[in-house]
Amino acid sequence: QHQRENTCHVFLSLIMSTSETAPAKTGPSSFKNTIAGGVGGITLVAVGHPLDTIKVRLQTMKIVPGQVPLYTGALDCALKTFRKEGLLGLYKGMSAPLISVTPMYSICFLGYTHGKQLQLQKGQSESDLSLFQIFNAGCLSGVYTTVIMVPGERIKCLLQIQGQEGAEKKYNGPVDCAKKLVREGGIQGLYRGTAATLLRDIPGSGAYFVAYEFFKRRFASEDGKVNVGATLVSGGLAGICNWLVSIPPDVIKSRIQTSPAGTYSGLLDCSRKLIAEEGILSMYRGIGPVMLRAFPANAACFVGYEFAMNILNKFF
Repeated sequence: QHQRENTCHVFLSLIMSTSETAPAKTGPSSFKNTIAGGVGGITLVAVGHPLDTIKVRLQTMKIVPGQVPLYTGALDCALKTFRKEGLLGLYKGMSAPLISVTPMYSICFLGYTHGKQLQLQKGQSESDLSLFQIFNAGCLSGVYTTVIMVPGERIKCLLQIQGQEGAEKKYNGPVDCAKKLVREGGIQGLYRGTAATLLRDIPGSGAYFVAYEFFKRRFASEDGKVNVGATLVSGGLAGICNWLVSIPPDVIKSRIQTSPAGTYSGLLDCSRKLIAEEGILSMYRGIGPVMLRAFPANAACFVGYEFAMNILNKFF
């Protein structure tokens, strides 16, 4: 009985202590940031995937002059998807990001940690870094994630758009999709859209981390601690800042990754055709669900990250 009480006391103390994030006393740990980043990524996908499905369907929808578009907006897309495919239709393609998100976000936060370490001077801690240095570290994290991000996004987008308007499903899941892409176009078939992904993720990740750090510092108490509410708001605002920068290249990426081979010769060709055929606003298609998703998903991501970091700090 006494042992059970001690165990409960330790567990409750751990939960209570993770409600606040204390400033790091040492330099960034690559191991801890890698593990905590993976936890953050899982919480992000779990919260944000339905709106991501709506975003991709709106971005890849073809607009033909004189014809009624498949979806008139985000709500119409959500309702039609739900009626025709059920609730699981909004979670279509989720297995691909879930499989890739743990290593992807682990690598993302690892790259961010390395970016900060590269800029630390002797005797300096990461809390001393300027916001410009934080931005640079975030940009590096965008480079780190490309190897995993591109094939994961390619598979996810293809799975998300199939089956619309009763069309025949080509892929039975992420593994089947990956096999068919490699069979049809080699390994490069998985990496279509790499340049667009880099164009999206390098500045977007820089904006993401600098915004999080900026708001976290603003909300910190005098002793440097940040509570859960401040972490939620900081993470949510960071997600919004990320997508304000990233939405045009994300539209280009989605089009390149889901269109038949040869449709576009590259980034510039895709952007020129989109603007010429569908107008400049086509570069911001899907911004509604993106922004609706950005706050809760990224708030969950950073709460998951900080929660995991606090637990890891107690044992390592």
